Amino acid sequence: MAGLNDNPFGEPEIDNPFADPSIQQITRNTTSLQQTLDDYRPFDNDRNVLGNGSGASQPATLHPSTQSPPVYNQSGAQFQTNSNGAMAASGSKPDGMTQISTAELENLRRAQEELERKTRELERREANMMRSTNGQPNNWPPLPAFCPMQPCFYHDISLDIPSEFQKTVTRLYKLWMFYALVMVVNILGGLVILIHSGEFRTFGLSIFYAVLFTPASFLCWYRPAYKAFKTDSSFNFMMFFFIFSFQALVTTIQTIGFPGSGTCGVIMAISQFSSGWGVVVGLFLMCIALAYGTCAAGNIFMLTKIHQIYRSGDKITMGKAREEFQSQFMSNSIVRDAAAGAARASVSSTLNRY
Repeated sequence: MAGLNDNPFGEPEIDNPFADPSIQQITRNTTSLQQTLDDYRPFDNDRNVLGNGSGASQPATLHPSTQSPPVYNQSGAQFQTNSNGAMAASGSKPDGMTQISTAELENLRRAQEELERKTRELERREANMMRSTNGQPNNWPPLPAFCPMQPCFYHDISLDIPSEFQKTVTRLYKLWMFYALVMVVNILGGLVILIHSGEFRTFGLSIFYAVLFTPASFLCWYRPAYKAFKTDSSFNFMMFFFIFSFQALVTTIQTIGFPGSGTCGVIMAISQFSSGWGVVVGLFLMCIALAYGTCAAGNIFMLTKIHQIYRSGDKITMGKAREEFQSQFMSNSIVRDAAAGAARASVSSTLNRY
């Protein structure tokens, strides 16, 4: 039989599987691939070649990536480079890469300032409520304890006035104190005129003006402004504007200083200039006139400033002022009793007539 050893007792013939041509071709290809991997140099910057460069194998070169890293703007949009090289926004920033813009930071800062302002306002109102509950005693004018007269008002700008208006009210209060000081110095000017020229009229009127205008200015224009800023009262603001305008006019006339008017203004200072001590007297009176002029300028400035503040907020209206006046006027017990008495008298006289 073909393919079998004729000797049945001899060793059988074993076929070699690796003698197959297909198996030998696979073996050669595996050996070539192993040599190619051994020749690969991953850290060669110039060229990385797969294989030994012989035969039909082509060198494989690893080039660095030309794709630029993504660029993001402040709002989180991603910029990509188009075919013309221009930057175009597309997409949004991935999660975990957030950035706050300048406008958002400004909004956060404004919100924090507004929160702090409201906190201070609540603290001020709470202090006012505690003061009203505990019956805080009056503290103005600041009189010593042994004085028989007692303070008439409670005056505390830091507690009664909102924080955004405290600076304005403080300036107004300092302006009133400066005006009171000028009125006192005006008495000294009248005394100097009395000694130098023997005129008594200026000295007497200066005392009268100091006694009259100092408390009147506090009650008639500073106190209404204080209460207006405290309670946002249109009636008190209208009252302040009316009286303070008259105050600005009066201080302007006092700066001029007509002879016999009782104030040491410019005309009175010039009239006192003469040889000898007249120069000293004239210079002293001129300083008083400049102080009056400073008061007049301060009055005009504060009048304009306060008017701009409240006209910009549309808080002053004649209708609102009229309503506040009627409510305050009718809430007064003396006014109610007087009105009731007048009504009863009118009804009684009408019934008696018939």
